[in-house]
Amino acid sequence: MSCTDFFTGIRLAAVLLPLLAACAVPPKPAVVPPAAPVPPVAAPVAPAAPFAVSKWEMLPDWQTVDLQPSWRAFQQSCLALKNKPDWQAVCSRAGALAQTDNTSLRAFFEAAFTPYQVFNPDGSSQGLITGYYEPKLTGSRVKTARFSYPLYAEPDDLLTIDLTELYPQFKGLRLRGRLEGRRVVPYFNRAEIDGGRAQARVLFWVENAVELFFLQIQGSGRIELPDGCLVKVGYADQNGHPYISIGKKLIEMGELKAEQASMQGIKAWAEHNPEKLVALLEQNPSYVFFRELPESLSAPLGALGVPLTDEYSIAIDPRNIPLGAPVFLSTTYPNQAAPLNRLMLAQDTGGAIRGAVRADFFWGFGDQAGAQAGRMKQRGQLWVLFPKGAEPALD
Repeated sequence: MSCTDFFTGIRLAAVLLPLLAACAVPPKPAVVPPAAPVPPVAAPVAPAAPFAVSKWEMLPDWQTVDLQPSWRAFQQSCLALKNKPDWQAVCSRAGALAQTDNTSLRAFFEAAFTPYQVFNPDGSSQGLITGYYEPKLTGSRVKTARFSYPLYAEPDDLLTIDLTELYPQFKGLRLRGRLEGRRVVPYFNRAEIDGGRAQARVLFWVENAVELFFLQIQGSGRIELPDGCLVKVGYADQNGHPYISIGKKLIEMGELKAEQASMQGIKAWAEHNPEKLVALLEQNPSYVFFRELPESLSAPLGALGVPLTDEYSIAIDPRNIPLGAPVFLSTTYPNQAAPLNRLMLAQDTGGAIRGAVRADFFWGFGDQAGAQAGRMKQRGQLWVLFPKGAEPALD
């Protein structure tokens, strides 16, 4: 490296490193319509989460779970992973499988994969399992008295900076900011964006501010227009600020008890406290931007770039669990003790999904899915299935 290159790197670091605390978040790849290029998917590598090799009999109900919906979701993962070295053989073998009854599928997974239980850094094996869904909002392409809350496209002035090539220690982090003169500064927060500071086109005007807020948390949804048409929207980018739970804020403020701070409870609070709503929403500086998706999509696209499968796709923290991998989940149904054990596929990510034993369960589209997602706050365990020959290195 020349002296010029060295000092250029120093100057770049001096400009950009102060942004890390404000706008460095693990990337959520944009939800991209099939007509547009899908961002490259990184091959699963040994994640940072502690793993312990396990046995199939340790997976609750493994011998009796229905694997056929899991198989359909796994085939979607292979669309994104089949050209990656660790996945070529297993996806090729899956494509050639003649019998797809449960017995044959179970034999396939047992022959092709090794289960590894996921542990938290403190050694515990249980973590938080939440739910998400694809909501429906009412809106319009033009602003009216009824439809007055903007759903923004990705702003023209939003910069996304990947430092990996210069600074490998920042792998997995992207800086989001904007130019102020010749300086890169953090991008606008929620309050500033709601105040009109972003240079962003309005895709739609929607009816309800709270529903718009939760659409940003879900990452995708559908907008019902006045003529009855349903238009699909998906994640485009995020402003780089950390996600702050407004449910936790309401608990801290004494407005709700912990058991009341579900999505339904927060919506009910907002309906009865409209004068406090703006201040509450601004407690979360994170803001998500959207893009309109083609009608032909059967389901939302996750961060892997493939359609999600209702009740068989999960969002994970890709710093800990490889995106695209099969993950056996053992938890309970929302507000119940009934076991929910099944083979899921790690096909999405989310701003609030942080940690090793942590997953967000995709329930599908509509009000019923939303009711399940809003109530889901369970404890659970995870086992990642690694292709044989591509197992994680253990200390």
